[in-house]
Amino acid sequence: MYWLCALPLLDSKDRTWNLLQQKTTYDTDMSINYRFELPELRIGTLDSLMVLSDDLVKVNGLMEAVVNKIRRQLFEMQTLAANEDKDPQEVLVEGMPPDNYLERFSWDEAKYPPRRPLQETISTLTETVQRLEDDLKVRVSEYNQVKGQVNQQSRKQTGSLAVRDLAGVVSSKDIISTENLVTLFVVVSKHTKLEWQSSYEKFCEFVVPRSSKVVAEDSDNALFTVTLFRRVADTFKTAARTRGFQVREYEYDPDHQEESQAASQSLQSDAQAKRSQLEEWSATAYGEAFSAWIHTCAVRLFTESILRYGLPPQFLGVLMKPNPKAQAKLRKSLASVFGSTGSDKYFDDKEGGGPPGAEGEMYPYVSFSISIDS
Repeated sequence: MYWLCALPLLDSKDRTWNLLQQKTTYDTDMSINYRFELPELRIGTLDSLMVLSDDLVKVNGLMEAVVNKIRRQLFEMQTLAANEDKDPQEVLVEGMPPDNYLERFSWDEAKYPPRRPLQETISTLTETVQRLEDDLKVRVSEYNQVKGQVNQQSRKQTGSLAVRDLAGVVSSKDIISTENLVTLFVVVSKHTKLEWQSSYEKFCEFVVPRSSKVVAEDSDNALFTVTLFRRVADTFKTAARTRGFQVREYEYDPDHQEESQAASQSLQSDAQAKRSQLEEWSATAYGEAFSAWIHTCAVRLFTESILRYGLPPQFLGVLMKPNPKAQAKLRKSLASVFGSTGSDKYFDDKEGGGPPGAEGEMYPYVSFSISIDS
């Protein structure tokens, strides 16, 4: 958790910075601080800043949600990569870890010219994040579709014998298929195996005695073969089903087995490729979305500072990483050093305290939180 703050100047930026360091780091170890430099952004009119300030709260929330959504997707893909013994994509923002990018933030003047109207800059940043969110939905949908096909195929290959594809279970040695004889495959629950073995020869005439044997088993069922004359196959099937036994319709085809195995391997390869592509895209998209979000936070800090302190801009932008055990104490210290007369109305003993009727964080200086671990 970080606090992004704009502190009123006490004579100069350097003096304000030195005082902040002395009060919150050197003397008390309540926070690690970083200067958060902003260019000379175009201010516009007071009315436009007030409208923008209201919009930025919502825009910031939407951007943060997209950043976290991409991050969760990336971590999910990295977990799958680890399970496949593959090196995960490194999470970087413009070549550095997200926390380092935030702590060393530098406004990208090439992408976002400082003299461009702030509303245009926010529109560009918003369009970037919205595009990434739309791309994420499409890519996740494509990946889930292939993953669903793999899961469906897996159920056919490893599921219950009642539904499993028998191509991977039955071999040619289990089958007799001539002009007069045929082998059937019957699914028998384990608690009715004795019943099957004692009765199947009596289901109809022309059943080959002692021809039934187990070719596969799972936790609930066994797959039996039975050989009989082809002309009584339908009669046997009807009798078996009447007694609660499931006759699986299956014709052995070696070519089909090879095609099925090839299709399975192809689908697995496609799923792995989709996962790898989604992970790679998510890593790139996360960096782009994170950068856009922090630039939006910078615009928000600038806008709120102008509305709070007036013109010309006279504030120090700082990024603070508070000690989790000293946050309330840190807020009091900041209020005492940088608060105006009567600043106690902005702060009480509870984190986020504010004047009556205030919502969210309210302090005698500009401050809002940034969490990069959601």
